[in-house]
Amino acid sequence: RYSALVDKVRAAEAARAPGRSGLTEAVARNLFKLMAYKDEYEVARLYTDGEFLKQVNAAFEGDLSFEFHLAPPLLARSKDGAEPKKRRYGPRMMKLFEILAKFKAVRGTPLDVFGYSAERRTERALIKQYEALVGEITGALTLENHAYAVALASVPDKIRGYGPVKERHLTAAKAEEADLLTRFRAPPAARDVAQAAE
Repeated sequence: RYSALVDKVRAAEAARAPGRSGLTEAVARNLFKLMAYKDEYEVARLYTDGEFLKQVNAAFEGDLSFEFHLAPPLLARSKDGAEPKKRRYGPRMMKLFEILAKFKAVRGTPLDVFGYSAERRTERALIKQYEALVGEITGALTLENHAYAVALASVPDKIRGYGPVKERHLTAAKAEEADLLTRFRAPPAARDVAQAAE
């Protein structure tokens, strides 16, 4: 699915904007970012795959004890638009992470309890929306609107963070995307007028 879409973009860019590769690069980078979001299973894997402990042991000496500050989506709730409060969890979380990491195979299936959260649903929807956007871009790509196409394909790079922080970035990114899409869809003459007015 990933490589097929990137190949389609590469072919369209080569045919309609010869000598340029910015759109293909932007789609490859941003589609990967959207598809590789860090969920609870991935965070658990990163803590328990051995690399984290190697880095900690290389940086510190002695008998270490871990404390994690987390806002688990199933336990932490935001109130009145405020960010959910993080709670402190002791070293036993490493054992929970080990168990959780083993359940990564259920990611995206009906057994994925985290998949029902609003954030996970949004992340899955963003992938579908991006694929549809890329389909429109490649279908209408010209040398004249190439710069707007690259800018549109790069919008997901501005969606950062987790929880409410990510929501704020997503709102701003979607507003920028809407503006760029209007410009991308505009007839060349209208685009020239808009650029001259800036």
